[in-house]
Amino acid sequence: MIKLLIVDDQAMVRQGFAALLAAQPDFTVVGDAADGEQGVTLARERAPDVVLMDIRMPVLDGLAATRRILDVAPGLHQPRVLMLTTFDLDDYVFEALRAGASGFLLKDAPAAELVNAVRVVAAGDGLLAPSVTRKLIEQFAARPRAVAHRPDRLRDLTPREVEVLRLIARGQSNAEIAASLVVAEQTVKTHVSRVLQKLDLRDRAQAVVFAYETGVVNAGE
Repeated sequence: MIKLLIVDDQAMVRQGFAALLAAQPDFTVVGDAADGEQGVTLARERAPDVVLMDIRMPVLDGLAATRRILDVAPGLHQPRVLMLTTFDLDDYVFEALRAGASGFLLKDAPAAELVNAVRVVAAGDGLLAPSVTRKLIEQFAARPRAVAHRPDRLRDLTPREVEVLRLIARGQSNAEIAASLVVAEQTVKTHVSRVLQKLDLRDRAQAVVFAYETGVVNAGE
């Protein structure tokens, strides 16, 4: 059973999401909060698997709340955070990903897409709405060119793993990567897992940012 916490300052949004998600046989909603401060408290008390987090809220915004929720000592429970936004690209996207958010989804996404997003994030994969991925790439393309810092751990990747990282950064799914490389999807899953482990990344969402910031992929490619 996947335990969910909903954090949003609009009561109707919380109620709507709760009703939709609680109807799924593998979900249980363990609480909801009207601001980030309440969200942090409930996340610590109820140990959800996934926190659905609004970005713009009173008292404590979603970015600050995400940082606090994910700032736990090694070995303690750390939920995954799925950010919900009404904008294709909120000003907080980059910082939220760096803070450890596992993905972004637009609030007007179809119900089935929301349900799938929760399952994807709960399973340990990162998720970005296609429009958010496109906007991220556009943002990187618009930045002044600079010599990218290449972390030493990049050297641990095999040539095939670097190739997989580049395809992740372009927003391709495992199935699409498998088709691009003409390999089995299970092989891709293994490569993705090794890439994340070697680079010490939580999920695909962070891999996208990492690939562009370190110059593994250039936005103009």
